[in-house]
Amino acid sequence: MSLLAFGLAYAGFCGLCLAMNRHHGDVFGAPPSPRRARLLRLGGWLGVAASWAPCVAHHGITVGSVLWVGLLGAASLSLVLLLPYRPRLSVGLALGMPLGGALLLPFAG
Repeated sequence: MSLLAFGLAYAGFCGLCLAMNRHHGDVFGAPPSPRRARLLRLGGWLGVAASWAPCVAHHGITVGSVLWVGLLGAASLSLVLLLPYRPRLSVGLALGMPLGGALLLPFAG
C-alpha cells in the first residue's frame, strides 16, 4: 500500500513540476502549451490527493494521514534530488511507480 501511495505522490509532484516552463523544457525541449500545463497541474493535484487513499485504507485515518504526510515529503525530496540530474528518468519513474505499486497490491500484507 505504501509503495502505491508513494508512487502516486511522486507522479503527482512530477506532474506539478512538468507544468512549469523550466522543467518541461528540460525534459521535452520546449515549454508546455497552456492546455498541457493545465492538464499537468490537474493530474498532479489528483495524484497527490489520490495518494492519501491507500494510506488511510491500510492504516486507518489517524496513522494513515501521518504516513501520507511523510510519504509526501519523501516523494517530493526524491523528485527534487533526481530532476536536475536525470530529468527523463524522473518522468519514467513517475509513469512506472504507480503501476508497480498497483501490481504489488496483492502481495501487501
